[in-house]
Amino acid sequence: MIKFVEKEQVLFLRSEILRQGKRKPEECVFLNDDADDTFHLGYFERDNLVCVASFHKQSHSDFIGQAYQLRGMATATKHQGKGIGNKLVNFAIVYLRGKKINYLWCNAREKAFRFYQSLGFELVSDFFDIPGIGNHKVMYLKIQ
Repeated sequence: MIKFVEKEQVLFLRSEILRQGKRKPEECVFLNDDADDTFHLGYFERDNLVCVASFHKQSHSDFIGQAYQLRGMATATKHQGKGIGNKLVNFAIVYLRGKKINYLWCNAREKAFRFYQSLGFELVSDFFDIPGIGNHKVMYLKIQ
């Protein structure tokens, strides 16, 4: 089941999956996590939160229109590869379409390119390094 969740609920998976436990959950807060137009989604299996993603209202300088940036997508290791992340992002796309948002974008890790491409995202930048995290490319999805 997918639910809107609070920022505090996404921090454990951000820490565990995206930072390999090298940062405490409270150190995994992003700028604008508390903004009024930010929302966080969680996928629950029974009562366990197994996948999270955050969506910040943020345009990208290369594109025109209203936009959200997908950030902090993380799925618990034993739940990866089961389509949970796909369901969560598709839920967000439908929600954003209803809010008349033009596009969704993200800074995708190299190992996540195929996942985002399977959802219709396009690679739109060269590689860039985020220190301590690794290679990324900007990916873009037109919503409307």
